Amino acid sequence: MTQNRGLELVDRDEQGVDRAFREDVLEGLSEMQKATPARWLYDDAGSELFEDITQVEEYYPTRCETEILRARGPEFADAVGPGRAVVEFGSGSSVKTPLLLEAIDPAAYVPLDIAGDFLRAAAEDLGRKFPDLPIYPVEADFMRRVELPAEVADMPKLGFFPGSTIGNMVPRTAVDLLRTMRATLGEGSMLLIGMDLIKKRSVLEAAYDDAAGVTASFNLNMARRINRELSGTIPVEKLHHEARWNDDFARVEMHLVANDDIAFEVAGRSFTMAKGETIHTENSHKFSRRSSNALLLAGGWTPVGRWLDGKDRFSVVLAQATVPRNAP
Repeated sequence: MTQNRGLELVDRDEQGVDRAFREDVLEGLSEMQKATPARWLYDDAGSELFEDITQVEEYYPTRCETEILRARGPEFADAVGPGRAVVEFGSGSSVKTPLLLEAIDPAAYVPLDIAGDFLRAAAEDLGRKFPDLPIYPVEADFMRRVELPAEVADMPKLGFFPGSTIGNMVPRTAVDLLRTMRATLGEGSMLLIGMDLIKKRSVLEAAYDDAAGVTASFNLNMARRINRELSGTIPVEKLHHEARWNDDFARVEMHLVANDDIAFEVAGRSFTMAKGETIHTENSHKFSRRSSNALLLAGGWTPVGRWLDGKDRFSVVLAQATVPRNAP
């Protein structure tokens, strides 16, 4: 059954504007290298566009992760055990989340997301597929510690963070998020997380710049969202999408590039961009086994299992909350 309460935990002002979104955008546009945190790409329109991205030929991560979830369900069940509340950081996809829920016999499902309409629609869809599973959607910014519904307070938890979304963050922010997840889930919890792997530059750049232009629309939606929600006047038609592999940091970067000199306002503040200047909207870090282990350990999680797809392009890692200790 779906408990579609959609707990409202987002901090909004009297006009209904998400304060954190406004602060992040204004701060990022004021930097020498303009930037906006990738999480703000995922409003309702952005979330729908991302679902479209997962279907394009060039975007391999979703197919690879789905392959792992389909093939390794019994192994997940053995490693995790029954009766856990699955807490998904981000609204569940129509494909991956059901595969996990079918495999592990959960006691409840709690999706967390800042895109409220998309969250509730996804919860309703899963409720129809799993009519006997209690579902408690929570509208929240999971970058901060979230108070979970009382109904799951005493259940053991399994965090689920698919899609290599952790790669969207610079290491410092990724570690902070992993620690926040641990605080949200509590002692004795586990985390199942997707982590994309380093591979050929041509494969990586194509995955973030598909021929059909779906990823470009997704990226440009950031500018459109700023215009919609923050009284912005960004001339979207004078921007274009670009994906770049940065080998020094093992990441694909997405940028919005100005085609001409432009001037615009956001939330009453004025900004300019010279031709060729960019707004850096997303990173997608890629991992090796060692770098993924180091990141998880720094975030308070100890890796206990790892699965790869048939072409060794993508990994799904199971980790357990590290018990605090004083020794090194």
